[in-house]
Parts: sequence; structure tokens; C-alpha cells
Amino acid sequence: MSDPQLDVFGDISAACDALANKDKALARALEAIERPHIRRRRSGFEALFRIIVEQQVSVASAQAIWARCRENVKPMRPHSAIALGTDGLRGCGLTGAKAGYVFGLAEMIDEGALDLKRLPALDDVAAADALRSVKGIGPWTAAIYLLFCEGRVDIWPPGDVALLGAYKTARLRGPKPTMAMLDKNTKKWAPYRGVAAHILWTYYAHIRGRTPI
Repeated sequence: MSDPQLDVFGDISAACDALANKDKALARALEAIERPHIRRRRSGFEALFRIIVEQQVSVASAQAIWARCRENVKPMRPHSAIALGTDGLRGCGLTGAKAGYVFGLAEMIDEGALDLKRLPALDDVAAADALRSVKGIGPWTAAIYLLFCEGRVDIWPPGDVALLGAYKTARLRGPKPTMAMLDKNTKKWAPYRGVAAHILWTYYAHIRGRTPI
């Protein structure tokens, strides 16, 4: 169960200490970065649209495509995406599949089938299920939205290769985990799995010589 008292956008030192005591790899990552950079985005259609853009592409590619989307979807509201249609969205650099996902998302929000403003009242599982009712939004996309836009603290984004790379580097002893092993073993980091993800993302940027975004 998530910690309802923790504001992930505020002081998370106690959560970081608890995670460091649970896992030496996280302790090593924290020692290198001092504190995690917490990604924060305003909730709503624009944020979820952007996360779909970011699925399975490099940071540089996602930034370039997102810039084109912002130029063409004005205002950044569901009705604008619907007006462009899937062909117009593809013209922004989206694949055919992603154009369909964004169009479907826009329709669901516009028709009231998905109300993002209601998500904060739902528990983690119910909120993720609501997001996953949209075609193209799987466990990773739902988790990223709940982490970045709602600041939930016990959400883990499965299948994230950056998190796996960071954890492999920080874990000096024992067998190197596979993606499936890491996703399964994060249960021991509850109720702060989301904080652990932020630690590892920040550490990943650190070991690659980049500024966290």
C-alpha cells in the first residue's frame, strides 16, 4: 500500500533512507546522486499524449516529435487532435499506431469515457486500470502518468530499460538481473517503488553524463 503521507514533490529523505537500507544498489545510487530528480508534469490530455509519443523511442527522437506535435495540435486539447485526424497526427511524426492511440485517447476524453480529473480519487490499481482502458496505454504508460503527473509513490513502470541499466550498474555483487527479475523483485521496495524509480532514473542520467530531465 502506498504511503498517503508522503509528498514525492516535497521532502522524500525518509523514503530514500528506507530504500537505501533495503537495497545496497539503491544506497550506492543515492550516494552518487545525493537526491533523486523528481520528474513533474501537469496532469491531463497533453501529458498523456506526450507519454505516448515517448513510448519506445530515444529521448532525442521523442523531443523532436513532441515539438512538432505542439506546433500542430493547437490548442493542445482533445478536440484539436480529433480535428487533425490520424493522418494529421502522422504528419507530426507519429507512427500510424501512435496516431491511432492519440486519436482514440482524444475521443475517449472528449466523449467522457475517460475522466482524468477523477484519477486522484482512485487507488493505484483502479487508476492504472482506468488508463489502460485506452488502446495503446499499457502498464508502462499508465505508470509513467501516475508517477510524473500525480506524484504517486508506490508505482513501478515495468519494462523500463533505463531503470534496468541503472540497477545493473549499481549492483556490484550477485547475478545481473533481467528485466523480468527486476520488475518482480521491486516488491521489496514497497511502499516506495516510485521513489526507487526516480532514484534509478537520476542515477542513469548520472552514469551517462547527462542532466536529468
